[in-house]
Amino acid sequence: MLLALGAIGAGVALTGCDSVEDLARLGYPEMASDRAPVMHDLWIGTWIAAAVVGIGVWGLIGFAVIRYRRRNADAPPQKRYNLPMEIFYSLAPFVIIGVLFYYTVIAQDHVLSKVEEPDHVVDVVGQKWSWTFNYREADNPDVGNDVWEAGTVNHSPDLYLPVGESVRFKLNSPDVIHSFWIPAFAFKMDILPGRTNTFDVTPTREGVYSGKCAELCGTYHAAMIFNVHVVSEAEYNEYLKGLAERGNIGEAMGAEAANKNGPAIPEAGGAR
Repeated sequence: MLLALGAIGAGVALTGCDSVEDLARLGYPEMASDRAPVMHDLWIGTWIAAAVVGIGVWGLIGFAVIRYRRRNADAPPQKRYNLPMEIFYSLAPFVIIGVLFYYTVIAQDHVLSKVEEPDHVVDVVGQKWSWTFNYREADNPDVGNDVWEAGTVNHSPDLYLPVGESVRFKLNSPDVIHSFWIPAFAFKMDILPGRTNTFDVTPTREGVYSGKCAELCGTYHAAMIFNVHVVSEAEYNEYLKGLAERGNIGEAMGAEAANKNGPAIPEAGGAR
């Protein structure tokens, strides 16, 4: 039992908890979207299931060691089968997997659900090796244009989102497979050439969060990072108007437009 508790404690420590709040989340990133709490509950539930199984296994091992410890030189009775025990350890994994699968499907359905009319649409282009964000705001009276922001391998772009308003991301790639990931939103989705993937999310907490590519996409994969600024609606609109004043009006689809804002992206190979 003590060994099991020690193992659980070590596992929590390895998650990188450095505060009481982090410990309460068992290392789960701070939540900044409406999808994050559901994934958090699944995360905590998985830890609980793992702890129950671990404590149960170590408890049975301890019981067997103590109860059937050697008392004399005689060999204990030998049995070929123990039918109840074999049935138990055959069925128990299926029960555990079935329960985890059930709650995983529930969480998946929630995070993949979409609103009928999102407040904002952002077309994301993952290119070798940075990001382009197209804000579809032509119908926004405070902006009046579709505008874009793009990064290069030497310049990480910024993604601005309004707090409390739904956003639909449309993901595209002109070259190789990437993966759009904002840890604080507790969601990531692959970006596949020739296919548009979409998901909806509502930011719930103002702040600056990290974003990155979660797919090993080639030579400069490490450069595919960006900052997510969750701000008020007024600050969001002001930022987009600033992009329009810089001439970033219309649609940008990757490296060609990105190079207007910084050094050219190296033409290195090696990507899936």
